[in-house]
Amino acid sequence: MTAIKETSTIQENKQYALEKCPVTFVMEKIGGYWKPIILYHLASGDKRYSELKRAIPTITEKMLIQHLKQLEVDGLVIREAKPVVPPFVTYRLSNAGKGLLPVIEAMADWAFKVKDGVYNIQ
Repeated sequence: MTAIKETSTIQENKQYALEKCPVTFVMEKIGGYWKPIILYHLASGDKRYSELKRAIPTITEKMLIQHLKQLEVDGLVIREAKPVVPPFVTYRLSNAGKGLLPVIEAMADWAFKVKDGVYNIQ
C-alpha cells in the first residue's frame, strides 16, 4: 500500500474539513458502505463475528474484519476476546458507538421515508 503524503494539499484540505465541520468528522468515522450496517446490527446487542457475518451475508470476510478493526481503532466498537480454545470473540458498541445510535436511527428513518415516498428524491 502506498504511503499517504502528509503535506499534500488534499490532506491539508481534509484536515481542515475534519476540524471545521462536525458532519465531516462523523462521516470520517462511520462513512462508507459497511460501517453503518455493522453499527446498525450491533445496536441490538453484542455479536460474535459469525453472527455479524450471518446478519450481513453479502459482506466479504476481508471487509468485515477490516471495518471492525477500523471501528475499534476509532473507539466505536469494543472487541472482547476470551482466552479459550477455540477463541470466543464478541463485538459491542462502546459508549461513543452507543452515542451514534440516534444518528443511525435517524438515517434509517429517513431511508424508510424515502422508500415509502414520503420524500421525493429526483
